[in-house]
Amino acid sequence: MKIVFALAISFLSAHMAWSAPIAFDFKDPKGVNNAVFKLDALLESINGTASGISGTVLFDPSSPGDLTGKIIVAASSLNVANAMMKEHLLSDKWLDATKYPEITFSLEKAGNVKISGNEITVDVTGGMTIKGIKKSITTPVKITYLKDKLKARLPQLEGDLLVIRVNFKLKRSDFNINPGQSEDKVSNEIDISLSLAGQAPRTK
Repeated sequence: MKIVFALAISFLSAHMAWSAPIAFDFKDPKGVNNAVFKLDALLESINGTASGISGTVLFDPSSPGDLTGKIIVAASSLNVANAMMKEHLLSDKWLDATKYPEITFSLEKAGNVKISGNEITVDVTGGMTIKGIKKSITTPVKITYLKDKLKARLPQLEGDLLVIRVNFKLKRSDFNINPGQSEDKVSNEIDISLSLAGQAPRTK
């Protein structure tokens, strides 16, 4: 009886260790991770990027629907080609990057999980916070889990990669970003696209 009990404990411990969520760090040492945004108004189309991305996502390969975590974008890293336009973008009338230095998305729950090989599509619901205002959004997300592939991207490290790709829309009026102003040149609707690689290094 003691042997059976010991074997059962051993099996459960091994299973729990195997199925534990993996923490992926999205502060990319290569500096490649970025967000792309577009505002396509009647008179002008504005395209920009944000490079100051960090955050942690917990992902369990055996239960991808349990996805949780937070992605953070440094507001000051938002960039557009026109210098004056960038100054306006970061000013207190628009993003107010000094008072609100972070734009965040907290992953709270996931559903409608579909798996095909190492690619997963899932509907993610979470809280988007801009200028201190938090709104709940739901958007489809494509996740690629690449076991033991970190070395292919960062040769000095062993571990796994998690790639997240997502496209969604926001309204600047929902976040008090100069609502109702200059909409013929600065669209109220913002198209956002992210393709981010997170790393989970492990010791040899």
